[in-house]
Amino acid sequence: MKTSDFNFELPKELIAQTPIENREGSRLLCLNRKTGKIQHSYFTELIDLLEEGDCLVFNDSRVMPARLLGKRETGGAVEVLLLSEREDNVWECLTRPGAKTKPGTRLIFGEGELTGIITGITEDGNRLIDFYNSEFGIRNSEFYKTTQQNRPPVLQLLNKLGKMPLPPYIHEELNDPERYQTVYARETGSAAAPTAGLHFTEKILEDMKAKGIKLAFMTLHVGLGTFRPVKADDIEDHKMHSEYFIIPPEAAETINNTKAEGKRVIAVGTTSCRALEAIADENGKIKTYSGYTDIFIYPGYEFKCINGLITNFHLPESTLIMLVSAFAGREYVLNAYKEAVRERYRFFSFGDAMLLV
Repeated sequence: MKTSDFNFELPKELIAQTPIENREGSRLLCLNRKTGKIQHSYFTELIDLLEEGDCLVFNDSRVMPARLLGKRETGGAVEVLLLSEREDNVWECLTRPGAKTKPGTRLIFGEGELTGIITGITEDGNRLIDFYNSEFGIRNSEFYKTTQQNRPPVLQLLNKLGKMPLPPYIHEELNDPERYQTVYARETGSAAAPTAGLHFTEKILEDMKAKGIKLAFMTLHVGLGTFRPVKADDIEDHKMHSEYFIIPPEAAETINNTKAEGKRVIAVGTTSCRALEAIADENGKIKTYSGYTDIFIYPGYEFKCINGLITNFHLPESTLIMLVSAFAGREYVLNAYKEAVRERYRFFSFGDAMLLV
């Protein structure tokens, strides 16, 4: 199957640049994956489309303020985006300008509260940066290290120095960083938001529980690989990025009970879907787990766990639209996307939502 099989025409003005005023105010396109029938609705009506006993599975990962603006020791500006922690205070990062950030380059952020040195380059061209604080940072052009217990937790300093990372297709600044967090975000570690969950409010969650809809929470730390374009002509040749996820015992129990009762498990977002499908056995049963997955779901994949999916509208030729197409059929999905364009739905991270059941 070709990557070009997942292309579609999207006017640039339909790419949402800012969140709407109220989280729950987005539109909702409902797609029946068995018949291809499309229904137009609003996210506030989602609860009416769900049944008592259904289980929604949420990704509670919280986005790090992972964008750092600083300078090289020589004085030139540098931008660093933290992707994942390889070991204590050693992070894999994207850097700009790439040509000026070679191994051995020393970096300063803020007023020197955080400093770092580039120690290597990954196979993907990302940089490995070893971070230190001002007490033993760049001093008289010498780079000092100290004992491990005196090294600053980078995440703590990010809260002071970092900015919220936004996808490359969003060009406007975000006035309220919390609008790029879900209301149930708890576990810090993502470089991008699990955006399907941005539509939910505390009231919607409470109303769902009152109706008898189960809520299960797991964690998958979203990497920027989710935005990496598929460059291979044949999708089978694409190498999927790896992401860390956790299925806690209570989530596994809730999901397994739902399956045993013959009710639906509905993933909120492609990240939740990938985590569940990565760990489910042939009967769709889930176990407690923590580790990495690089599962690549595209048409031909047989789903073991989920019966429904809530998601946003995704980029053309992306691994995300391939996953959605695997779940609901490529023809049905592309037809739904064409309908969404005709009806002027808002696309991508701050856009409208889809329900596929």
